Amino acid sequence: MTDLDSRRSLTHVTDWVFDLDNTLYPRECNLFAQIDLLISDYMVRVTQLPYDEARALQKAYYRDYGTTLNGLMQRHEVDPDHFLSTVHAIDYSPVVAHPDLIGAIRALPGRKFILTNGDVGHARAVLGRLGGAEDLFEDIFDIRAMGYRPKPLAEAYSVFFEKHGIDARRAAMFDDLEKNLKVPHDTGMATVQVIASDSFMHEQVESWELERTGGAHVHHMTADLAGFLRKLP
Repeated sequence: MTDLDSRRSLTHVTDWVFDLDNTLYPRECNLFAQIDLLISDYMVRVTQLPYDEARALQKAYYRDYGTTLNGLMQRHEVDPDHFLSTVHAIDYSPVVAHPDLIGAIRALPGRKFILTNGDVGHARAVLGRLGGAEDLFEDIFDIRAMGYRPKPLAEAYSVFFEKHGIDARRAAMFDDLEKNLKVPHDTGMATVQVIASDSFMHEQVESWELERTGGAHVHHMTADLAGFLRKLP
């Protein structure tokens, strides 16, 4: 665990908000890599571009619109339900049971939520693999609940806060992407970036996805979420 700001205690937190992909399971599972390749195939079909050009556009949409889906909806008017069902047709077996993590989350005082740019079906498939998490979270607030306005857009967080009556000053956000922690920090949430191991390398991962700037909006970093949570007072 790397504590970027020891003054940012989490003892005040009553609402615990977790991203899903590469946060509740390690990036090293390469689960999202399967989704990433299916998105590339989808981009080719929608844009009729050669594969390399379609993939470059996919990454540009992901970077600029928060999700490739948001870019496709705005630029190509794709059907979001068709997109989500297509790109989540993956093998979930790389996600293994993690009773230590589930136990650590369950022991946290207060409510627990998932806030994900994926969809509920995908989240439930992941939770099923982790084991014992069926009743763990108050809600899975997904891309549909966001009105397809994904993190890191401010609207994604504001509609979530409003639905569940969350006081950001008494909440914590856990996410693998540093850019997704900027709005939470600005609203008063405590923030934790869940990072990959230093040895992690994958050709499908963009450098900005693994970014660790040490900016003020990242209060803590950890490569071991279960261990981080167990050490909390």
